[in-house]
Amino acid sequence: MNLLDLILAAPLVGFLLTLLLPKDNKGLIKNFTLFYSVAVFAGSLLLLGPALERPQTMTWVTDTPWISTPAIRYHVGMDGVSIWLVLLSTFLTPLSILLSWKYIDHRVKEFFAFLLLLEFGLIGVFVALDLFLFYVFWEVCLVPMYFLIGIWGHDRRIYAAVKFFIFTMVGSVLMLASILYIYGKAGTFDYPALLLMLESGKLAFNHMEETLLFLSFFLAFAIKVPLFPLHTWLPDAHVEAPTAGSVMLAAVMLKMGTYGILRFCLPMYPNASKENAGWIVTLAIIGIIYGALVALVQPNMKKLVAYSSVSHLGFVVLGLFSGNQWGLDGAVYQMLNHGISTGALFMLVGFLYERQHSLEIKDYGGVATAAPWLSTVFLVTTLASIGMPMLNNFVGEYLVLQGAAKVNIWWAVFAATGVILSACYMLWMYQRTFYGETPESVSHHVHDLKSREWACILPPLALMVWMGIYAQTFLPSIGASNKTILDKTTQTTRAEVANHGR
Repeated sequence: MNLLDLILAAPLVGFLLTLLLPKDNKGLIKNFTLFYSVAVFAGSLLLLGPALERPQTMTWVTDTPWISTPAIRYHVGMDGVSIWLVLLSTFLTPLSILLSWKYIDHRVKEFFAFLLLLEFGLIGVFVALDLFLFYVFWEVCLVPMYFLIGIWGHDRRIYAAVKFFIFTMVGSVLMLASILYIYGKAGTFDYPALLLMLESGKLAFNHMEETLLFLSFFLAFAIKVPLFPLHTWLPDAHVEAPTAGSVMLAAVMLKMGTYGILRFCLPMYPNASKENAGWIVTLAIIGIIYGALVALVQPNMKKLVAYSSVSHLGFVVLGLFSGNQWGLDGAVYQMLNHGISTGALFMLVGFLYERQHSLEIKDYGGVATAAPWLSTVFLVTTLASIGMPMLNNFVGEYLVLQGAAKVNIWWAVFAATGVILSACYMLWMYQRTFYGETPESVSHHVHDLKSREWACILPPLALMVWMGIYAQTFLPSIGASNKTILDKTTQTTRAEVANHGR
């Protein structure tokens, strides 16, 4: 057992320990889960060394039999991409717990336990190297988020939770069927072994097989992204979810879909990925523009930020299917950027909701007068979200657009309109919320940031600046890992062409 195994198991142990705590002692539950999650994050930082030294290969690998028939292995490891997504998960979990310190006042034990269970599933998704193990972790994530929305959400929480569950399950079932088909053909679920078999020609799919397998995997991932037109579950889930649920959903769970495309669709089905890139990129660009236009007319702050996620994740899909180094690097960096900046936006919207108990923009105005520091932090986060230079989103969007332009200049031109529109809807929301006359309800109830809220928002705020100025902290390891994926894609394509030639 190595450090990664311990970090993966720790949230599950924490989940079980939390369930054993007395339910009436809310202070003990909150303190235990907070300090426990902080310890998990501190431990996960120790994973950085080897993962950054050898980002092009899998590190912290554990490969041992789990179930003999069928042959399912506990096979985990991380490279220069997955390390950052694991750290994103462990970084945001304690912040989500701190966010909920006062807001959650019923069934407290179950709420904080589910946050730890969600962290366990998310880490597992990003490190699993066995297809069946990946599917198990994929489904584990569904359970706690369903309950977080369904129990602690707002008025229409049951509708939103059921819609989220059904959408995700439809894609998951198709992906499971494809995983079982691959096992029947290859005799293993082991992902590295499957890649080696594809590269050597020992495993080959005909055109129909590869297309159907690609589409089944892609549908599951596209629903989770979510890619237009499969996005309709997301605004409902965000609006009804508690603040911590919205943060974890937007910042980490949506990355499960884009990570799955990068890790599985591109290397395993390179020909199908290239053949279908045209219509997928078209949907991504439609999502960029559509999400921005719909966000522009939203009266609800949470729904506006939710539709901005549809737009921003469209950039990630565009970068992934550009098929070059710039596009892939920008896509992965944008995954991290979106996790930080949009997660912070949901935190700040949550702060406003706790004060005013409304998500409607019309119920605000003049907040800058009542809460100057809150308005300042919200402005910096808004500028990061719209891609202001020197802040994080600028780097990711620039790389994605450059990668897209290298393939088709019109992809970049149309996608760039999303950047312009994002400035329109974000700044308009900011202007209506923070400037103008201050209603009496705002002046009486909206106060400035308190120490707990500063502790929540300062870490992501610092990362927005750090990632905008010192992108080289992250990009070398991301680039090395993506180069390996691109090389494997090329090798697999050549092997399949040679196999068909014979």
